[in-house]
Amino acid sequence: MQIGNHLKTPRQALSANVFALFFLLFVSSFASATQTPDKSPNDNNDYRFIELDNGLKAILVSDKNAEKAAASMDVAIGSGDDPKEREGIAHFLEHMLFLGTEKYPKAGEYQQFIKTHGGSHNAFTAFRNTNYFFDIQADYLEPALDRFAQQFAAPLFTPELVERERHAVHSEFRAKQKEDGRRFYSVKKATSNPEHAFHQFAVGNLTTLENTEDNPLRPDLIRFWQTHYSANLMTLAVYGPQTLDKLETMVRARFGAIENRDLKPRAHMASLYETDKLPAMVTVEAIKDVRSLSLSFPIPSQQKNYLTKPASYVSNLLGHEGPGSLFDVLKKNGLADSLSAGIGMDTGYNATLDISIALTPEGLNRHEEILPLVFRYIDIIRERGIDQQRFEEMQRLARIDFRFREQGEPVHEAMRLSSQLQDYPADVLLSAPWLMERYAPDQYNEILARLTPDNVMAYLLAPQPKLTSPNQTQWYDTPWQIEPLNADDLRTRAPEALAEALRLPLPNPFVPENLTMVSGTTMDKPELLGNQDGMAIWFARDTRFNTPKANVFFSLRTPAVRASARSHVLTRLLVDSINNNLNAWAYSARLAGLNYSIYPHLRGITVRVGGYTDKLHTLMNRILMQIATPEVTRQRFDIARQNLIDSLQNKAKDRPVEQTSEFIQTALLEGTWSTEEKLQAAREVTLDELRSFANTLLSEVDPVLMAHGNITEAYTLNLAQQVNAVVLGESDFVDVKRSRVHKLPANEMLVSLHVDHPDTGYTLYTQGKNTSFEERARFRLLAQIISSPFYEDIRTTRQLGYIVYATPFEMLETPALGFVIQSPGASQEDIDQAVREFTESYEATLSELSMERLGQEKQAVISSILEQDRQLGEISGRYWREIDRGSVNFDSREKLAEAVKAVSLEDLKATYKEAVLNRGRALRAVTGGEGLGADEARKLILQQPPVTAD
Repeated sequence: MQIGNHLKTPRQALSANVFALFFLLFVSSFASATQTPDKSPNDNNDYRFIELDNGLKAILVSDKNAEKAAASMDVAIGSGDDPKEREGIAHFLEHMLFLGTEKYPKAGEYQQFIKTHGGSHNAFTAFRNTNYFFDIQADYLEPALDRFAQQFAAPLFTPELVERERHAVHSEFRAKQKEDGRRFYSVKKATSNPEHAFHQFAVGNLTTLENTEDNPLRPDLIRFWQTHYSANLMTLAVYGPQTLDKLETMVRARFGAIENRDLKPRAHMASLYETDKLPAMVTVEAIKDVRSLSLSFPIPSQQKNYLTKPASYVSNLLGHEGPGSLFDVLKKNGLADSLSAGIGMDTGYNATLDISIALTPEGLNRHEEILPLVFRYIDIIRERGIDQQRFEEMQRLARIDFRFREQGEPVHEAMRLSSQLQDYPADVLLSAPWLMERYAPDQYNEILARLTPDNVMAYLLAPQPKLTSPNQTQWYDTPWQIEPLNADDLRTRAPEALAEALRLPLPNPFVPENLTMVSGTTMDKPELLGNQDGMAIWFARDTRFNTPKANVFFSLRTPAVRASARSHVLTRLLVDSINNNLNAWAYSARLAGLNYSIYPHLRGITVRVGGYTDKLHTLMNRILMQIATPEVTRQRFDIARQNLIDSLQNKAKDRPVEQTSEFIQTALLEGTWSTEEKLQAAREVTLDELRSFANTLLSEVDPVLMAHGNITEAYTLNLAQQVNAVVLGESDFVDVKRSRVHKLPANEMLVSLHVDHPDTGYTLYTQGKNTSFEERARFRLLAQIISSPFYEDIRTTRQLGYIVYATPFEMLETPALGFVIQSPGASQEDIDQAVREFTESYEATLSELSMERLGQEKQAVISSILEQDRQLGEISGRYWREIDRGSVNFDSREKLAEAVKAVSLEDLKATYKEAVLNRGRALRAVTGGEGLGADEARKLILQQPPVTAD
């Protein structure tokens, strides 16, 4: 469960929110409306909007091919509705609704039902909304909906669970108390208008959720539920393979029981900032080595403007990264690493437009120059950026994107639709995020008129800033101070050399023109076209989703990248230079539906290029030229090396369980290096060394190419020739083996890490004997069966912590189980004792597992393994992973599923006893207490042979 400030504020050019009345046509025998929203021509689903007699609105989605079903309920109540005397109660209510209803009183029954049938569930509390969601095997949608609906119709709020769950909320608060994101957010709340609900603490803890005789919590909880939750404030999305009529019957029979209290959502009419405090600069102290400058401008709510999206138009220009853009000028001068712009939050009455800049150390030193430069760029947009041709280009790209939209996972679709149903009329529910119906210069100028030097709250986040008289936030103890800004200085003091380099974007040369589909049927699997001059070439035509897109993967496997920690660091710095050199030129390609990534891995460097096929080759060619002859500058080397040092140092400030789990991965995987080894190398490498490394990287390579999607065999072969000509001309070809996982010594190894955090981290890793499909199947099935009761016992009953889970911990096909706990109060010894008690008591439960239950759990695992592909990129990624592991029949999923089918209860019991009870090959990484040091443990593990297939 999560807490956030808002759900619907992504910084994307085509994103907006709106609150509008529904114009309903009463045509059904239920005296309620049904309506069919406009959908993408590429969308084969059927949709129906209905409103129940109790005022609940629902969108039904029938996808006849869906193997998973999902549902999401969005309630127009969030942390902004918390009473001042009960901060965090909306979030607490979100937790409590899961813990028993009149029809299903047992706490954990809902979770167990969802998990047993291959599903997942969660919820989050935002400022204006709370969203609950689940997915499940499609055949079990109806009983899942029955349980889901009861949470809103008849929750129990069991007294002993109220006391228990307030500790869980407190653990959630404690787990994230030292995270800079939460700390920075607490300062934004502290500096907001005290009369605005955003000013309040949203998460809750043992203090705000006090439960004493004088101040009992349960009556306040029930009162909040009764006075805030109402059917007319709820919007539901249900997604499944059932017909619309069947889905409607399911929904009406269950969700009609939710009481309509005829409530209205709270009107947040106060301004987000106190006007007399603007303009101002807020300086905030960070724990990690992070540096950012954010500008927040109060503007009117944009929810009614979803048809024209003026905020998206303006944000598109502000956040552009092409040549001459604000970001490009900052980056070329070594001042910034990233920049984004968009709506920050929108309450329905007021909103903010935010610009966020990640600073380099030099940018931090010169942040006072950057601020007026931002306003100079805003002036340029105001003077020359309002242009109909620019609008038409944005509109065209939005229409193409909607035309060829691919479906997401059912649960993500359900979450998106339930939240959008709060904001958009039913007829445009599906299309609203992409609509840009008309050129609206007056609306663009209205927003630009608010982006002025006297209407800004700026935030500077940095480690160890010079604070002369700091304040501290109440719950996160974050030092900060606020100082007035001089608006005249912001207007006039932009550095002229930088200001003269600012330019508006040119027309986008990557807008796709040829959107036709290639002829021929979709291939069952990739075909090896041969080894052209030492490079394996794989090709798969795939037009099943009717999108004119393709994905191309090109891996430069080379022994150079894993020779040492130093070569690992040099590879990362080289990839940074390549990405940096491409960014401004390639940004227009990303806006036009192309995408790319260049990333280092255990065997070398991989390039992935995807999107509309029309101009994909142009982008690919430019990337190849950069790889062949990368430009490595002193300025970028210094910035990238410092960023790498910062990120490695920041690992010591990650959550305890992140550190314990990462230690296990890096200790066991061949070709990986400890954080300390990488940090030492990063501090020592030189620019000359990087340039030499770049010149020799391609001397020995093991190249592999795969093209998949709306492409032909001839297109693939042409790409291969392009790769050979540009990159591989003078390379020698070698075989670069795949990394493996070290086998743990017999019995259990205990490792204690020194972590500066009040919580205790605990990760128990129990390793399988081999990498066979049979062994992998046993561990996957065990994880499926044990995860829900483990969570229920350790987290819900024992209340050891908020972060609790049992999971498959498979690395490179080496099976394992992971038991992960972060506790604010228990020692690592106490945690381990609780884990042992649970695993010992669960042995009897496992032994008594019925064949019916075992079959259900197997089917849940199989459905996960064989999960339906919904997007081209999912299939491309799966094919590429098969090529990487050498499974050239592309049937690993099917083999693993068959192995799961064949697992017997006796097999499970034997594996459970050996791996879990006896900890035959186990690694327990903890924070605090006794144990081997990290270096000593790593040396012992490195002496072990790899896990093999038998």
